[in-house]
Amino acid sequence: MTEPAKRAAGRAAATLVQDGMLVGLGSGSTMRHAITALAHRVHSEGLRIVGIPTSTETEALALTHGITVAEPDATPVDLVMDGADEIETGTLRLVKGFGGALLREKIVAQSGRRFVVVADASKLVARLGQRGRLPVEVDRFGQAASARRIAELGGAPALRCDADGTPFETDGGHFILDCMGFGLIRDPFTLDRQLRAIAGVIETGLFLLPVEQVLIGTDDGTVRVLAR
Repeated sequence: MTEPAKRAAGRAAATLVQDGMLVGLGSGSTMRHAITALAHRVHSEGLRIVGIPTSTETEALALTHGITVAEPDATPVDLVMDGADEIETGTLRLVKGFGGALLREKIVAQSGRRFVVVADASKLVARLGQRGRLPVEVDRFGQAASARRIAELGGAPALRCDADGTPFETDGGHFILDCMGFGLIRDPFTLDRQLRAIAGVIETGLFLLPVEQVLIGTDDGTVRVLAR
């Protein structure tokens, strides 16, 4: 995805925000453009919003741009905007977590009245699993035992590691197993239930909650809108 396409999708998402909103701020490179565009509106229009960030990186970026932030609470979030790693055409079901923020992303997404996704055409798939892996967030304690149970489901899990070989840690201090063996996921609801029934599994990268629309940025700077 080129920077003009990312910028177009991010700016389009920022235009959906209205004064007084609680806004869920997702993670990733396209969301950085959305946050930058949103900050411009805060300073140029006097837009009063509170951002609910899905990662420490997003929180730091929002604060740098002068956006007030808070944790999610009992108050519904008016609008959540986030990226995705796979978007199933037609259903708009998602796979997320390639960047490692899936638990916090799902907490914020489920707190929202509206959920909008920003992405590029390379993230569109005919069936979830097409890009080859499903992230699963697990507790550090007993992660090998959790991995064994996931392997019994056919997941072929591999512990995600940083460049130096140490296990990647999420913002919550958990590990991620990248599951390469599920292939095309024809029944994501059943797979999600099976994975979440395993002790030690904290969250899966299957995002099956309703998506209002997907904003697809293009190289010429235009945006295509997809809806279910």
